[in-house]
Amino acid sequence: MSDQAIDTCIELGEDYPEIREGVRRICADFPGSYWREIDAKEAYPDEFVRAMTEGGYLAVLIPEEYGGAGLPVRAAGVILQECHAAGCYAAACHAQMYTMGTLLRHGSPEQKQAYLPRIASGELRLQAFGVTEPTTGTDTTKLKTRAVRDGDHYVVSGQKVWTSRALYSDLMLLLVRTTPVDQVQKKTDGLSVLLVDMQEARGNGMEIRRLPAMINHNTTEIFFDQMRVPVANLIGPEGKGFRCIMDGMNAERILVSHESLGDAHWFIRTASAYASERIVFDRPIGKNQGVQFPIARAYAETQAADMMLRKAAALFEAGKPCGEDANIAKLLASEAAWHAAEACMQTHGGFGYAREYDVERKWREVRIQQIAPVSTNLILAYIGEHVLGMPRSY
Repeated sequence: MSDQAIDTCIELGEDYPEIREGVRRICADFPGSYWREIDAKEAYPDEFVRAMTEGGYLAVLIPEEYGGAGLPVRAAGVILQECHAAGCYAAACHAQMYTMGTLLRHGSPEQKQAYLPRIASGELRLQAFGVTEPTTGTDTTKLKTRAVRDGDHYVVSGQKVWTSRALYSDLMLLLVRTTPVDQVQKKTDGLSVLLVDMQEARGNGMEIRRLPAMINHNTTEIFFDQMRVPVANLIGPEGKGFRCIMDGMNAERILVSHESLGDAHWFIRTASAYASERIVFDRPIGKNQGVQFPIARAYAETQAADMMLRKAAALFEAGKPCGEDANIAKLLASEAAWHAAEACMQTHGGFGYAREYDVERKWREVRIQQIAPVSTNLILAYIGEHVLGMPRSY
């Protein structure tokens, strides 16, 4: 197991109080009724995203020199956590926070100067991430979307699926294969990252179709047919895109885990209040251990996940290895949120299915956290092989 240095500082309590309060004020303007309407229409929460953008909260990870706040990943996580704890759904715009990380870490100075200030201001939305494909799933090294060099352009053909927010994004990071897999020594070689101008590409080799799902994730499938992308839009070295993408995975895991914690707190608070107020057989149902204990256990799991998540964020900011910690935090936070959701749903009984309580909406939303952006089984495989040194599982 990894032996982390003991000088990494982990702050306890409600850190970043000003940020938390600011986010809470914004979320107060978007109550459950707003999200129920958005959910029913399968619409995009433009007003909420605009408010978060104007408040500067989606640009916190972008350095000050490009118009952002230049804050640590923990600060960004706190923003997402507070959104979900308030009953909002930050997944509608969270990719605007971290997808730009590939551009920030691997883009050329010219690319960063051209795009990051406009992303920070909200003029451009970069929240579409084209990686997953119908036939390869999480086996990214075998993706089939192909980009062939033609002069000063790449010509792209292929398909992506589960590409969320593509219809509401100006730019997309697209992972393609520029060298066939049978022509590379390592299967992770030959992959490249392209920055696609979606406004220009739509109708010119790119087609986007909605993909209706159990939750309002604004997800799509995208088809590419001889789409032309300027070579100038290549992010990082050609053929080394897999490393560029993987480089940001720990940050992504840390950030979405904060959403899980926020959801867990919402469910625990909602369930505790209902259990204290709901009277059956002349007493609050919260007096029954069968009702009270699952909520209490979910709270304990949430506290444990919070500590692991704070550790992962601190290690990330210190520039120390944090793959183990980020993955474990993702696993613990997603499971804590789901157990809290189950406890809340069971506490509400039949009323948990009534939309006016928001339990069923949040219950549907929180389940995906054990599947995406990385599944629980993949995390366990990572721990087994890379942390515990066991044979690779298949």
